[in-house]
Amino acid sequence: MKNDIGKYRPSCVSVLLGVLAFLFWWLCCPQALSYHEQYQLFQMTGGYFLDSIRMPGGLADYVSEFLVQFYYVGWMGALVLALLYVALQRLTWRLMRRRRKEMPSSCVLLSLLPPILLLALMGDESVLLSYTVALLLSLLMAVIADVCWRDHWMSWPDVLVVPLCYWLIGPVAWTYVALRMVQSGRRSLWLPLPMLLVQYAASRCLVQSPLKMIWLGLNYERTPMQYHVLMLLIPIVVVALVASAGGFGRLARRSRKLQNSLAVLILLVICGACWWAVNSYDREKYELIRQDYLVRHERWSELIQRADNYQVKDAFSSNCVNLALAKERRLADGMFDYYQSGEDALIMPMVRNLTSNIPTAEAFWHLGMVNSAFRYMFDLQESILNARKSGRFTKRIVECLIVNGQYQSAAKHLALLKNTIFYRKWALETEKLLYHDNLVDAHPLYGRLRQFRFKNDFLYNYAEIDKMLGQLFVNNPQNVMALDYFMGEMLLKGNVQGFLQYMSWVQQHGGYQFMPNGYQDAVRYIQSHGLEKNSAYGRYVRRMMNADEEG
Repeated sequence: MKNDIGKYRPSCVSVLLGVLAFLFWWLCCPQALSYHEQYQLFQMTGGYFLDSIRMPGGLADYVSEFLVQFYYVGWMGALVLALLYVALQRLTWRLMRRRRKEMPSSCVLLSLLPPILLLALMGDESVLLSYTVALLLSLLMAVIADVCWRDHWMSWPDVLVVPLCYWLIGPVAWTYVALRMVQSGRRSLWLPLPMLLVQYAASRCLVQSPLKMIWLGLNYERTPMQYHVLMLLIPIVVVALVASAGGFGRLARRSRKLQNSLAVLILLVICGACWWAVNSYDREKYELIRQDYLVRHERWSELIQRADNYQVKDAFSSNCVNLALAKERRLADGMFDYYQSGEDALIMPMVRNLTSNIPTAEAFWHLGMVNSAFRYMFDLQESILNARKSGRFTKRIVECLIVNGQYQSAAKHLALLKNTIFYRKWALETEKLLYHDNLVDAHPLYGRLRQFRFKNDFLYNYAEIDKMLGQLFVNNPQNVMALDYFMGEMLLKGNVQGFLQYMSWVQQHGGYQFMPNGYQDAVRYIQSHGLEKNSAYGRYVRRMMNADEEG
């Protein structure tokens, strides 16, 4: 084209998008990949496939779970998402070019809008990849339909395709309907009718599912009955871009000045969308997800370094940081140099959701309170609102059962893990420990936790957690982490008499050459009757007292 401005090659645009998307998810948001992966347990079995496709959107859901399992390895997950973004951009551009081949080359940048909006949508950690897969499949079907039966009278193959499309990918199939109406014009104005009929039939047959989920999607969000506005906006943008391709084509025959103005406008729109997408990721929320990610991979020193620079003022964060400090034997020295949320800063009470108690469950495990770790992990798995299993939680449940010698139950959970790609090797290795107490006792982790754990069953309430930590240490004085948690819990509760009374335990069993700095600071503050102004522990006490007064 003689009057075209610059040459925006579609292949170059796609490569740039893929590279930037890969780097974003691999380097900036690996914790989000781990977060999504830990809330599913994809099974490589025929029964799992049949169970998935029995609901509307089942194929998209099945494919998304298959892809999400690769999030287990950070760079693989980033590569998967990068390829999906590129596929969305290429399909959008293909539909636009099919509509009008002669367009200013700068219009290829408009095909970046759907991937950028998708990036903004995925800032909501509850959005599942099944929505992205469903959107891609609907665009792919529109491309195939436009090629294969573009000239058919009344587009009759769509009579079969529309119901099938709805059942396989869910209500995002409306995108296919809208695109076919744009592509075929008056010949396809009847397409909404079969779509409405099939959704009505689904609502009558699937009486156990809420009507809203039948019409808007069953598995696009992890939280049922919640739908992000961008789930509706992205298909509208795609359809609008395809429908307006003719107008862009007419601009190709206009003056170079108009094309320059169009290019500038497109660049401004893309930059604005990028700014919106980046700001869709809440810093505090994703910092908490990052801390959970570091706890999962036991990267304690990195977690502490991040808390040195920025820490969210939340009990979840306090639990994560304190666990890292304890594992590095720095809890006694520097506990109050970091934000402490209150009495729940070390061990949180039970919260009925799928996230809050993860660091508490991990703390129980590392302390040797195996039964409590098992209970918390089991409740966390049952709190997953879309009724899926968790590879991470199932793995920890198996470990708790093995430490307790409950091998038959452990074998049932291991059978699930053996049907996966990334947990299979661990499951096969761990299976060798079943029914062999001598191997478990010799294991460097499980054998040690068998020595630390409580040997008798009993009930306790959260208000007595400090007593439980003390009893845990008394049962095995080698469990110095329990001692650190016991002393820290008494300081959090303001039990100064108990703290001073059990300082002898620290001297005898703590393994310190000198009294830890954190304990020295607390003793000075207690002995000064609160007059020590530069005390880290004193700042915590004053903040708690002010909070009580405000309450």
